[in-house]
Amino acid sequence: MATTSPLATPVQYLKGVGPRRADALARSGIKTVEDLLSYTPRAYIERTAQRSLRAITRRLLVPDIFTTDRESVSVLRTEVSVIATVERVTLKKLRNHRALLEAIISDEEGTRGVLLFWNAHEYYRRVLVEGRQYVVTGVPELDRLQRIVFTHPQLEPLEDEERALLQHGILPLYRISDAMRSCGITLGTMRRLVRTALDQYASAVGELLPRTIIEQHTLPSKRQALEHLHFPPSGKQLEGAQERMKFEEIFLFELRLAMHRQRLNAGIAPSMATESTTWQRLCTQLPFALTEAQQRVIAEIVADLSSGHPMNRLLQGDVGAGKTLVALAAMLHTIDAGYQTLLAVPTEVLAEQHWRTLRRLTAGLDVQIVKLVGSQSARERRSIAEQIASGTANIVVGTHALFAESAQGAQQYCRVGLVVVDEQHRFGVAQRAMLRHLAIKSHQEQYQPHVLVMSATPIPRTLTMTLYGDLDVSILDQMPSGRQPIRTRVVSRDQLLVAYDHIRAEVRAGRQAYIVYPLVEESDRVQLRAATTEFERLAREHFATERLALVHGQMSWNEKESVMTTFARGEFDVLVATTVIEVGIDVPNATVMLIEHAERFGLAQLHQLRGRVGRGTTPATCYLITEPYITIRVRSTPSNDEPPAVTRLRTMEQTTDGFLIAEADMRLRGPGDVLGTRQSGMPDFRYVDLVRDNDIIARARQEAFALIERDPHLRSPEHSLLRHYIMEHLDTYPHLSIA
Repeated sequence: MATTSPLATPVQYLKGVGPRRADALARSGIKTVEDLLSYTPRAYIERTAQRSLRAITRRLLVPDIFTTDRESVSVLRTEVSVIATVERVTLKKLRNHRALLEAIISDEEGTRGVLLFWNAHEYYRRVLVEGRQYVVTGVPELDRLQRIVFTHPQLEPLEDEERALLQHGILPLYRISDAMRSCGITLGTMRRLVRTALDQYASAVGELLPRTIIEQHTLPSKRQALEHLHFPPSGKQLEGAQERMKFEEIFLFELRLAMHRQRLNAGIAPSMATESTTWQRLCTQLPFALTEAQQRVIAEIVADLSSGHPMNRLLQGDVGAGKTLVALAAMLHTIDAGYQTLLAVPTEVLAEQHWRTLRRLTAGLDVQIVKLVGSQSARERRSIAEQIASGTANIVVGTHALFAESAQGAQQYCRVGLVVVDEQHRFGVAQRAMLRHLAIKSHQEQYQPHVLVMSATPIPRTLTMTLYGDLDVSILDQMPSGRQPIRTRVVSRDQLLVAYDHIRAEVRAGRQAYIVYPLVEESDRVQLRAATTEFERLAREHFATERLALVHGQMSWNEKESVMTTFARGEFDVLVATTVIEVGIDVPNATVMLIEHAERFGLAQLHQLRGRVGRGTTPATCYLITEPYITIRVRSTPSNDEPPAVTRLRTMEQTTDGFLIAEADMRLRGPGDVLGTRQSGMPDFRYVDLVRDNDIIARARQEAFALIERDPHLRSPEHSLLRHYIMEHLDTYPHLSIA
């Protein structure tokens, strides 16, 4: 349905734009008046609350650190904006025909700083005028004299109108692209364009949020919020406007999830008995007792399986928390009810691991488990396909081969009652939908399968509420008895030999170790140690009497499988590897892990790697090796002279809480990169910060789900604009989790 709102007016027709500027704005996503009003400031400057150069210096000298308080995890070296006057500009000629333009700046307190521009001096000599005030935006650093230094910052001259605005309110700062600058669009120009758009089109801004929600949460109107977002009279009104826009954005997103969840829950699914004789027999054979968390989660899953409606549940748990056994409980309940189970995993290594684990756990039980992976021969695939299609196979463990097309077409299944997806964020939306569709086709009746998705990567709460907002969530927050905490040490390369000594001592005691590198082979572009060359050096110089093996992602499946199996049997002492061992390898005898170039890994990935040791009852150690920027002493609190990369790694020393580590990683890298969620349908939110806006997300989610429960199809007159919006923006909210 095409919109006729005045907000759809092309921005080209605003006074002061024209075709050339319209093209430059379009490159930044500003095509209509609505786009312009949504192009919110990236930052603000308020004279009464202006951050001084002295305050920035103090922050850099005593940096924020990662702590075990989840609300205190913060990011170092962020971009800041300051108002400063240029005192002196100097061009320095250096060797190799290089030139450096240096500008000395000072703020209102008289604190001085430095702006540096390499080999771009002609442009900046014209822009920089001694005695003039500028808005300087960049990432501050300290030089050897402890002066604030900005290298190639953004510069915007502070005009008279901006000074006047600062006297009475807050100055908005917009992102100005190179394309905008090339056609004369400055910060001042953007402010004038936005002011014009607000004056002419604010009356056309519609109100999507129901009046009751606005009143209950004391939110400003949408029109008022846009005004205060661009031209806030005070900090309090700016905060109110930001809260309003965040609330609406996440509310609309959660509303779509609520509608999707309701549609899934309205379906019919196989109804399983609450008791499973096969599961009860397995429990009597286990050499250990289930944790209270496992018992609680199994009860939640069994209740779903017996409800007659499709289960759509996310099972979260840290490395080693016992997710596989919980999933097996669900599988055995399904099998006893006469249905087939599919277990989808992202890699063949993990498929092999699950296949072996499930066969070991079900030994002596009447359960047939098969494996379906891409590397199998055509003869093997045909034989396994027959077992699956006939229903002889009770559990099918597979990779993308589960839904891959072959010469015979898609794989045929037999009455699939449960689909389990492990590390499900590694599957795309379309792949998950295809797997679910094949499971539905396996029934003669119109049944939907139960779905259980698992993640060994702990997911921050805010990300769970968004990415998996249409799922029920179960969390395994206990570790099985006997598991030892893993001691983690951040070590500079000049202390590497100490770590090697520890590895040799563990090997002499009959235990095993991993040494992990980020690269397979050395690269001219990236100066990092690589697994293949270091394997030869380690065997020659440091571990001549130990039995070393090498595994990496460029090896064939059979080669990787052979090495890992042999290592698991104890025939190798040290496994030199890349991140191919991140999942799918379980060696309880391994007690030491050494990770080279640890600063190159994300925190969540380091946590996953670290989880490969400490899987037995012997205490384990993980060494995180960094470049020798400084001599790193063994301690639990960071030093003020440490580089940010080392400070970041201190989180791994301070906690083994995977959820805390995941939150810290999300703060550093953003939610779109932590879990690879961009390929899984995670949207880019314009206003909401998934790291910091926990409270707003929780409130908006609660309101959205409550509204859909009251008015499932948005038929109420009060919700007509909402319904119209949802119908217009169906493609904006893909089915993120399982559909």
